[in-house]
Amino acid sequence: MRALVVNPDGHCPAGLVGDRLAHHGIELDELVVVAAAAHPVSDVEFPDPRDYDLIVPTGSPWSVYDTATIGSWIGRELDLLRTAVKADVAVLGICFGGQALAAALGGTVERSPQAEFGWYEIDSSVAAIASGPWFQWHFDRFSVPEGSTVLAHSDVGVQAFRFGRSLGVQFHPELTTSILEGWLADADEAELRHLDGTPEGLLAETAERQEQARPHTEALVDHFLTDIARLT
Repeated sequence: MRALVVNPDGHCPAGLVGDRLAHHGIELDELVVVAAAAHPVSDVEFPDPRDYDLIVPTGSPWSVYDTATIGSWIGRELDLLRTAVKADVAVLGICFGGQALAAALGGTVERSPQAEFGWYEIDSSVAAIASGPWFQWHFDRFSVPEGSTVLAHSDVGVQAFRFGRSLGVQFHPELTTSILEGWLADADEAELRHLDGTPEGLLAETAERQEQARPHTEALVDHFLTDIARLT
C-alpha cells in the first residue's frame, strides 16, 4: 500500500503517524508544496490521489481561507482531497490537513476565539482516540461537513470527525520533539505569545509526554486504518 503525505511547507512531516503507517507496511511518498515558507507560492503538480491507498495532508503555518497568501495552491489541495473522497480513497487530515478536508467537503474554517499552542484536553467518544491532552498548534477551527460524525471535541471546537473512510483531526498526533523544535525555531511573535510558558518549558513538557503520546498515536492510527479506512 502507498500513502501520499501532503506537507505544505516542508516543516510538517508525518512524524509518529508516519512511523505507525510504516509499521503496517505502508510506503510513504511526500509532496512538499512550497519550497520556502517566506514565499508561499507554488505551481507544484499535485498527483492523482487515485494512485494511492491513503492521503495524509499535514499541518501548515497558514490558514485554509487565506487565499491572498496561499491562493496559488490551496485550491488544488482541496481538489485533491475532494477527488480522493469521491473516489473512496481514505484521507487522514492533521490540523491544517483536517481543516482542509472539512473545507473540501463543504465545512467551514474560521479564526478560533481561542488559539491553542501546547498540550490541551479533548473529550473523545471513541476509545481509540484518547481523551486527555493532545498537542495543539493553531489559530483556526472548523465546522464539519454534512454527513460527518464528530468523534472528539474541546471547548474550542471539533477535534476529530469522520466522513466515510476519512478522518480529520485538529490536534497533532504526529508530533515529536524534533518537529516541535523546528516549529519553535520558525515561530513568529504571535505564536510565541500564545505559549503557556517558555519555548524551553514546552519542549521539556513534550519530551516528558512522548512516552504516553506515542501509544496514543499508535492507537489512533490503528483505529483509523482498521475501522475507518478499512485498509488492514
